[in-house]
Amino acid sequence: MSAPELPFFVYGTLRPGEVNHDLLLRGRTLREEPARLAGAVLYQGPGYPYAVEEPGGTVAGELVTPLPRAYARLLAELDRLEEYVPGDPRNLYERVEREVAVTATATATATAATGADGDADEEREGAALRGGGPVVRAWVYVAAPAVADRLRARGKPIESGDWLTRR
Repeated sequence: MSAPELPFFVYGTLRPGEVNHDLLLRGRTLREEPARLAGAVLYQGPGYPYAVEEPGGTVAGELVTPLPRAYARLLAELDRLEEYVPGDPRNLYERVEREVAVTATATATATAATGADGDADEEREGAALRGGGPVVRAWVYVAAPAVADRLRARGKPIESGDWLTRR
């Protein structure tokens, strides 16, 4: 069974301006939008961060929608970058499907203004008032269980939840 073609939520070296963005994503995306992942805390890694699933945290990043023709190859390249092999207990990261909130206020406002009648309109208005856009399902590379346990025990959290503020 193949994986669904979901967008990716990136929060570290794949973000615009970071080293792996130009190497892997430039020219291969349809959209890149600011987004948030709730229920995770960001930890410092050796030159890259780890998102560790923990209640109460929020991680800032981008929702990346690949060009359809680039999807399969990009998925394989991202799995390779993250050294992710499905089911391998030695993984540093696991690729999981999670909900992320698009945070582009202009998108949320435009969506709320042009929506249909009824409950969907109320949901969009609520999102616009919170400053957030739609919530979408995306692939996220989170710390594998053994790595997450080590980070929780003695890792250094990035308090802001935003890798770009680490400097």
